Amino acid sequence: MLIDRTPMEGTLKPLLPIRLEQVRRTADEVLFNSLIEDYHYLGYEQPVGEHLKYVVSAQGQPIACVAWSSAPRHLGCRDRFIGWSCEARRRNIRFIAYNTRFLILPWIRIPHLASHILGQMARVVSKDWEQLYRHPIYFLETFVDTERFHGTCYRAANWILLGRTTGRGKNDLTHQPNRPVKEVLGYPLNRRFRQLLVQG
Repeated sequence: MLIDRTPMEGTLKPLLPIRLEQVRRTADEVLFNSLIEDYHYLGYEQPVGEHLKYVVSAQGQPIACVAWSSAPRHLGCRDRFIGWSCEARRRNIRFIAYNTRFLILPWIRIPHLASHILGQMARVVSKDWEQLYRHPIYFLETFVDTERFHGTCYRAANWILLGRTTGRGKNDLTHQPNRPVKEVLGYPLNRRFRQLLVQG
């Protein structure tokens, strides 16, 4: 697909409606992968486990990419926020999706676009997840590297600050920080998310 890289600036309203296309296991998955590899500061990594990939478009052209994957098993501030036991977490972690990549293409400069995309994603991701993996999603989460970003778009979309990471990876043996500390933000998709995640 030819990508129009003409700068797109101005207000959000003339751009609407935007289109969210779930491209996992479709021909457009290659487009998603290449855009993330070329323009996201972390590049592209093939997700492991359940995951969805979205290409967001407006006026017939891609403007953004959003990726979701299975949530990390152990995340202290999230687990305290939910209030579940180790057994409930083991049983129900599949009902949480983790926002691994969020890219607004660099030639798109539209205020409030990112928070608008997050709001639209919250309306469709559980249904799309269930269509592919036969179960819904009740809660969304993400990490924000505060050395690079402020997480403004998540806060504008009513995501909740859950806490911070410890700065240690999942295979840490030294118990010392070895990577940037990140903010953890979450977004309930169901009013009964705690009951659903704690009890199943």
